[in-house]
Amino acid sequence: MPDRDHVCPPAVIRYEHPLNERIRTLMRLEDLYHRAHFFAAQSEAPDHHAALAVLFEITDVAARADLKTELLQELERQKQLLAPLRSNPAIETRVLEPLLADIDRASAALLAQSGKVGVHLRDNEWLMTIKQRTAIPGGVCEFDLPGYHYWLHGDPAARRSDLQGWIEPFLPIYDALAIILRLLRDNGRATRQTAYRGAFQLMLTTSKVAQLLRLTVPHDLPCVPEISANKYALNIRFIGVTGMDRGAVYDHDVEFELAFCNL
Repeated sequence: MPDRDHVCPPAVIRYEHPLNERIRTLMRLEDLYHRAHFFAAQSEAPDHHAALAVLFEITDVAARADLKTELLQELERQKQLLAPLRSNPAIETRVLEPLLADIDRASAALLAQSGKVGVHLRDNEWLMTIKQRTAIPGGVCEFDLPGYHYWLHGDPAARRSDLQGWIEPFLPIYDALAIILRLLRDNGRATRQTAYRGAFQLMLTTSKVAQLLRLTVPHDLPCVPEISANKYALNIRFIGVTGMDRGAVYDHDVEFELAFCNL
């Protein structure tokens, strides 16, 4: 059995780069949801403070008035694309039917949700006071917010219950965006590429139009990709992250996988 105290690092690391503002927003929300759930599941007061700060970030990012409408429209579009595949013998219904059911559930939950995203936090005067103070460096000391200080020193189980109650109204948004991002990520084929002396450029054609780029790189390479793209060209520079190469172009060939993903 492997030594549980010694976790082997992954063989590869994946970098994702959204190519439009809509996907960028969904990915930001996805990251924030994951962090909120992680911190809320802990027991220490600093973790619960971090969870609440992340919920405030979710409220700000999700404040776009058209977010819910865009999610509903995209779910319906995906349903219209996927439903006819039921009659295709090459498609496994055991995979397709649960996906269509997930889309129906996510759409119904969004439609059942009234008001703007995050309104349950905005209508809570106590939480909004904390939110305002978190924007000030050092603004949530006990002498600034004694009531919050009291909450943070209360029963951890009670704090987790409060946090769960504040997270749950966001779940219809998360469930919808999770389906859309899963479909997007699955709809891309990876190809092997080489960045010679750390640089890679590709002229884009209509067949290469994408909403998301996914790069897979060996984890042991001491460099990270710096990606810039427009509708004409994709440029990737691998930047060193250790020693004298930190911040400079990694002056070695880099083998990587590149996938163009589209809905």
